[in-house]
Amino acid sequence: MEVRPILSTLRRHKTTSWLLILEIALTCAIVCNAVFMIGHRLQHMHMTSGIDEHSLVQIQLAEIAPTPDIYARAREDLAVLRQVPGVQAVALTNQLPMEGRSANSNLKLDPAQHERTLTATSYFGEDLPQTMGARLVAGRYLAPEEFMNADVVVKGLANGDTKGLPAVTVITQALADRLWPGQNPLGKTIYVTDQLGVRVVGVLADLARGTPYDDATAHYSFILPIFMGAGKDWSYVIRTRPQEREIVLKAAVAALKKADPKRVVTKQQTYDELREKFFADDRAMAGILAGVIAALLTVTALGIVGLASFWVAQRRRTIGVRRALGATRGDILRYFQTENFLLVSLGIVLGMMLAYGINVFLMAHYELPRLPGLYLPAGALALWAIGQLAVLGPALRASHVPPVVATRSA
Repeated sequence: MEVRPILSTLRRHKTTSWLLILEIALTCAIVCNAVFMIGHRLQHMHMTSGIDEHSLVQIQLAEIAPTPDIYARAREDLAVLRQVPGVQAVALTNQLPMEGRSANSNLKLDPAQHERTLTATSYFGEDLPQTMGARLVAGRYLAPEEFMNADVVVKGLANGDTKGLPAVTVITQALADRLWPGQNPLGKTIYVTDQLGVRVVGVLADLARGTPYDDATAHYSFILPIFMGAGKDWSYVIRTRPQEREIVLKAAVAALKKADPKRVVTKQQTYDELREKFFADDRAMAGILAGVIAALLTVTALGIVGLASFWVAQRRRTIGVRRALGATRGDILRYFQTENFLLVSLGIVLGMMLAYGINVFLMAHYELPRLPGLYLPAGALALWAIGQLAVLGPALRASHVPPVVATRSA
């Protein structure tokens, strides 16, 4: 197929050709980045939490009247919950992975540092990793005798007296690798404040943050031996058999209400429900982007069909002349497909450059990772395929124009 006649024809229709090229370029750029963003969201949604998700339920309470001793109340609640049939373990915690809120601490390796080394999520709660099912890979868990009430810790830090305050911690493997790459973290010290340093005695395989929005830092977590009293911001997390979660959750709520009917249950859910709520926005974004992709590809395909149909109608006499001079139906079909291929290819080249520019903008303003090169050829192949399928109908109609059309008057 000679390309020169096709280029000559396109030069006579510059405006129309460039409009289609720009439409294809814009579609290529947006589709490549949208598909990448969908993949990134889906990968984010499959993030590991490091806990036994399908065995956990959460209960959160609020007191109508102030409780005289929040620590005694918390221990009473824990004792009540342990008596509920089906409960394997229970703990009181300040947060759960992917709960949507997070207590964070600025960590240092040296108290003399002017800037923090990094920010990590701080978990509190006795028997917390054991209850949640977080796997220990080195060292040991925190011992019950190492825990102290939160008010004692707050008072000590306020007075600058850190003697007797928590001295040990358990951290995640991701945090250990970031703080001491290639080293054994056991026995190392991290500083939660300039005065308070805690020694690493255990390492967990994983424990996601309460708000793991950034994949790079999503698993920077540590546990301090601090016991929280009963309060509206703290949750009871219960471990049970997956098939008994709903039954145990209902029974646990009933037991707590029986112990004190004046309290209000603000949350009662399985961990699976908690996780589903956290990633609801990601699923919505993926759905919206998928709709945008479908709409853009449909509009682009319709644009190709419309333009090709218009050109076939305009060139019927020319097509008839070519047929009368010996051009076969296959020649006419290939002509229009080649013409469309050239337009789509130019649009794809411009679209790839635009896709890269959009990705640079997203990286700078929305912390999106760099667009992998694989997405560009994949997007090009998809657009080439859509372009050829879209032009096929008009091209087939053109190939069926009879030679006798050449003899008809204009």
